[in-house]
Amino acid sequence: MVSEFSHRPVVVLPEDGALRPRLLALLEAGGVPVADAASPELDVAVVDLEAPGAAEARERLKQLAPRAAILGVVTPRPSVEAVVLEVVAPHALEQELLPRLSHLRARLATLKEAQQRQRDLQVLLELTARYAEATDVRQLFHDVTRRLAEEVQVDRVALVVVDGDRGEGTIIAASDDEALHDHKIELSRYPEVREAMRTSKPVVVEDAPSHPLLEDVKDTVVARGIRNLAALPLVVRGQVQGILLLRRSTVGPFNPREVEFLSTVASATAVAFRNVRQLERIRGQREREKSARIAAEDRLADMKRYAAYFDHLSDGVAILDARACVLSLNPAGQALLDQSAVDAFGKHINALTNPSDEALLLDVLFAVSRGQVRNDVDLHARTASGRKLTLSVSAGALTGDTGDGVAILTMRDVTRQRQMAEELHQTSDFLERLIDSSPDAIIAADLKGYIMLFNKAAEAICGYRAVDAIGKLHVTKLYPEGLSRDLMGKLRSTEHGGPGRLSSSRATIISRTGEEIPVNLSAAIIYEGSRETATVGIFTDLRDRLSLERKLTDAEARLLESEKNSVIVALAGTAAHELNQPLTSVMGYAELLKRKIKESEPTWRPVDIIHREAERMAEIVKKIGRITKYETTDYVGNRKIVDLEKAASHDE
Repeated sequence: MVSEFSHRPVVVLPEDGALRPRLLALLEAGGVPVADAASPELDVAVVDLEAPGAAEARERLKQLAPRAAILGVVTPRPSVEAVVLEVVAPHALEQELLPRLSHLRARLATLKEAQQRQRDLQVLLELTARYAEATDVRQLFHDVTRRLAEEVQVDRVALVVVDGDRGEGTIIAASDDEALHDHKIELSRYPEVREAMRTSKPVVVEDAPSHPLLEDVKDTVVARGIRNLAALPLVVRGQVQGILLLRRSTVGPFNPREVEFLSTVASATAVAFRNVRQLERIRGQREREKSARIAAEDRLADMKRYAAYFDHLSDGVAILDARACVLSLNPAGQALLDQSAVDAFGKHINALTNPSDEALLLDVLFAVSRGQVRNDVDLHARTASGRKLTLSVSAGALTGDTGDGVAILTMRDVTRQRQMAEELHQTSDFLERLIDSSPDAIIAADLKGYIMLFNKAAEAICGYRAVDAIGKLHVTKLYPEGLSRDLMGKLRSTEHGGPGRLSSSRATIISRTGEEIPVNLSAAIIYEGSRETATVGIFTDLRDRLSLERKLTDAEARLLESEKNSVIVALAGTAAHELNQPLTSVMGYAELLKRKIKESEPTWRPVDIIHREAERMAEIVKKIGRITKYETTDYVGNRKIVDLEKAASHDE
């Protein structure tokens, strides 16, 4: 509450009311300053309406502070007067006094804003009426600037016509000095004006001496005591033609409502400014109209000798007077505009061509009246029979002894050419989008080797941005040493797809980081007739494909090894099973023989050897039965045999 009321005092009435001490304490606790007495600047009075002297206190308040609103302290009842905008019951003062005061001030602010906007609207209507009725242009703009200065309380309002090409402006009206009409200024000394011209938007500068935009002219701003500035552009057909410039040394910065109001005024002034310029142009033409027309007619008579020449031109030719009305139209022009020479005579050129933009042709003729020549201006026209054409118009002034100001206008039908150009533009856009959307890199280079096309896929693969590659990067930087020459040799040979073509082949390119990237390359030479003009290559990144191929090869090798192991294990198991039976018999009979023969007998040793070797064979067969994988070892004659120790599982 403190921040809301600390800068706006209230008065508590009546001064001898029973609730006054309580009210003062509540307001002080809430941080609301209290005035000793009513004054004209007072906006709110807290009045104890049930106190004995309330009526007299309100009468004094009405005299001393007629604009003050009343916050009444009274037990709510239907008979409370409408002039009392807020009420609070005595028993609820602690809870409701400050909120009610806040609400009352919010209502007053809303009411004041509505009244101010109503006043802005009245001023705008007044200015609009002035724009519509005034005949003295100089006095009109001076009155407008003076009225604005009074309304928004500024030191000066100036209307400035700007010429960005020359970097200068012309003050055509100033609120505080009528003598400043046609005063030239240098735009370099007015950065706020240049900023409004650049952005075509209002520029508001608060605390001008410390604002960074005005750093270069800070000393001048300080010397003139300027605190706040506003520059509002006068935009005509998308171009800033003038600036409404305001400066203020007191009151405070421009608030949003003022900026909105001034922007509306600037828009209305821009329309009026455009109309005034056209009106001045028409007035100037009318002043010369009679003599110019007579001179034009005399000139037309003098130009009879050129009639045969004009009659045989394939372009339409019209001779215009100072009002842009037709004096003569050659046969080509008659056929072009579907008008006879008799029907065309005396018609305004806009009525003859029915352009979609009437101001365009008038601008051309205005330039001609200033001695300029305008060439190849496209004009969208409609003939008397309703045909829609695009005309390429050129215009120039005809000067001579018979007077100045008459123009000659030539017209050529370029409808088909412009349609083809538009179709070509659309096709070009489509092809660019198509190339950019390709998943394969597409790179083209001129015959000197500099890149001229580099699509988004090429950016992704090579690591270069198109803006850094086109016209700057040589194609040899993308290939290993010598590969670009080899590719050009293949392109020009007949062995790789025909002259000028290179069928799909493996290649390697170098990325910006130096990485060698395997690609599938197709290329071609681009010809104009029989002359080589450029080369183009389409690159498919093979890194993912090669990685997949390596994975498939590894998987096949593991599968083959697994199958080999399976065969070995099965064969070993079968051999062990088949050998065990006869070997068991051999071992059994050898054991019986050893038991029957004494060790002293000569036959005992051979039988013992047979028994021991049979046991050794049984151990070998047992190892064969435990084979789980294929492991080999070297043998005589560079041969390989199964390594039973490594191949057999040792799990019992």
